[in-house]
Amino acid sequence: MKILKSITFAALLFLAVGVNAQSDKDKKVMKDADKAKEKLMTMEVGLDQFFQNSAGYVVFPNVGKGGFIIGGASGNGVVYEDGTKVGMADLKKLSVGLQAGGQAITEIIFFETNEDLEEFKEGDFEFSAEASAVAIKSGVAVNAKYRDGVAVFALPKAGLMADASVGGQKFDYTPLMQ
Repeated sequence: MKILKSITFAALLFLAVGVNAQSDKDKKVMKDADKAKEKLMTMEVGLDQFFQNSAGYVVFPNVGKGGFIIGGASGNGVVYEDGTKVGMADLKKLSVGLQAGGQAITEIIFFETNEDLEEFKEGDFEFSAEASAVAIKSGVAVNAKYRDGVAVFALPKAGLMADASVGGQKFDYTPLMQ
């Protein structure tokens, strides 16, 4: 009986530490996402229409990507529904082709309808190789349109990468604990 209590206590301790460690990471990503969203809203690039009219969106404040022939990208983000944080997202990308360098970007994905957002939240959402992000610069979003229920924008932060590759992005969603 004493061994069972010890094992139970140890399991609960590891669970508590794991939850707190994850929530600290999530809190940092949320803070970075809020800063990225504020920056995007003040840049006058026309994204305000997407923030106001989309069913939801995901902000990946820090996506790192790099490669030489074979490349990859990774980042963590926050999922918003009607302007409220509802979950965390994970982005992974693998690509093959003519590419070299490294870059840090902010990526934001807008969902046109509730159905599009729900499809993302169901998990294992993927973009095909044809999906591409619109580089954010002044006024660019005014004429941007949804494609297959999503609109994707990228803001380069640092680095330089030449890229003519084929690949796709894969996403995972985890709801926030209320």
